[in-house]
Amino acid sequence: MGQSCSLFLRFDAMLLFASPNDATDDPASSRVRWLFVGIAVLLVGGAVGVSGHIPETDGHYGLWSLLPPLVAIVMAFYTREVVSALFLGIAVGGVVAGELNVVQAFLIPAIGTEDFALILLVYLWALGGLIGLWTRTGGALRFARWASGFIVRGPRSAKFFAWIMGLVFHQGGTVSTVLTGATVRPISDEHNVSHEELSYMVDSTASPAATLIPFNVWPIYVGGLVAGTIPLFETSQEGIAFFFSALPYNFYAIFAVGITLLFAWEKLPFVPGKQMRAAMDRARSTGKLDRDDANPLAADDLTNMKVPERYQPGLVDFFGPIGLLLGVAIIPYMVTYFYLGRTDDPTLLIAEAFVLAVLAGMGIALAKGMDLQDAIDGFVDGCRGVTIGAIILALAVTLKEVADAVGTADYVVAALGDVLLPVTLPALLMGLCLLIAFSTGTSWGTYAVVFPVAMPLAWAVSPEPFFITLCFGAVVGGSVFGDQCSPISDTTILSSLATGTDLMDHVYSQFPLALMAGLLAAAAYTGLAFFAV
Repeated sequence: MGQSCSLFLRFDAMLLFASPNDATDDPASSRVRWLFVGIAVLLVGGAVGVSGHIPETDGHYGLWSLLPPLVAIVMAFYTREVVSALFLGIAVGGVVAGELNVVQAFLIPAIGTEDFALILLVYLWALGGLIGLWTRTGGALRFARWASGFIVRGPRSAKFFAWIMGLVFHQGGTVSTVLTGATVRPISDEHNVSHEELSYMVDSTASPAATLIPFNVWPIYVGGLVAGTIPLFETSQEGIAFFFSALPYNFYAIFAVGITLLFAWEKLPFVPGKQMRAAMDRARSTGKLDRDDANPLAADDLTNMKVPERYQPGLVDFFGPIGLLLGVAIIPYMVTYFYLGRTDDPTLLIAEAFVLAVLAGMGIALAKGMDLQDAIDGFVDGCRGVTIGAIILALAVTLKEVADAVGTADYVVAALGDVLLPVTLPALLMGLCLLIAFSTGTSWGTYAVVFPVAMPLAWAVSPEPFFITLCFGAVVGGSVFGDQCSPISDTTILSSLATGTDLMDHVYSQFPLALMAGLLAAAAYTGLAFFAV
């Protein structure tokens, strides 16, 4: 997921790529659907029947300990909707642990913590509010117009500009796709860059860039998920610090962003996938930005700003908030990490940076004459836009608590710790995350069901910090890989919307390029694992 999913967009996408039979009441598909529902009911019913009577041994409930995350994963695969899947996993975990009141036993304790409050503050209020403010001030669009005048001279430089904007708007998947796509599309259209090329540029510099330039909410979210799973990170702050230290081993993101740069400058030895090559040839030779039979998604709603009539957007509307955000987040970290040598406990002021950025953006807008009500409306609209993401976050951290309560990780470690070959584990974790994220359309939901099990398993296989780092990077990158390629991912859909691309043209044309990055990453993990164990 990119991190703020849209249920409406996801449902709309399912309609877009569904076959004609999907729209009819097909008896065979209906039977399969009801079969899965029946299985789910039997699982839950069986669990309720034995609630409170399952023996606990060595901190786990045997095979029953696998049920909560397994149900969440299977239902996410089948329904392709992570909210209901996560909640069902929580409910099943409650009956396995003999705690039928999951609200009191798990939900309230999980979301009533300082860690979740930090996630909520940064993700729901600060990040959403900042984007909402930009829709009122027009600061991000003004910056893109200004910067493009220094860079863009033709198709290659137009794509390079899109690459740069993807790194500048690195706050997360959906944020990057909307801001990057909406700002660079008019410029790239003028220089005959096909919409397939542009949508790939936007998508491949969204979540991958967010995990490589993590002065955003990603390390806070992941740090909260891995906190307490192994001795290396007992607290969320230690998890956040580990996220930063593992950046050089986030191989999928590194290869994805690097290949996108080579693609922008047209320096790849070859462009995999005949559809992308055909799109490039068509746009350059005929000027057609979409194929003849394409059904581009409308992007007008994403490109229309809500700037008040009398307000004049300026560069300060962008540089003020983003400069303060990056400055407060990066400078203290760099000083304490490199200058003071506090590598185990560098100063991370990510939450403070986001709050100050919002206040700066609002203050600049008011000083330039915007009405207070307009500024507040922009802030509220931005927060409203990421509400579904906050719901997923609450369920994700709750499922982690459930997995801890039933001993899921303890059982997996006991059952598989002595069986798996250490050298294969990072690549296997990457492949597992790829499948889950592709089927659910969310990297963050994948993190929620994989990290609580993957980290203890990696620790049991080999407690070497370097090996743990490889497995950590494999989960982070594999989830982003599957999310980027999924046709039901919010980043995939919004990349198509923001660039005016046919959804499935985008999916098919970008997959070979993403697969190239994924294969290179898997090879790198396997090769380095030989030296880690």
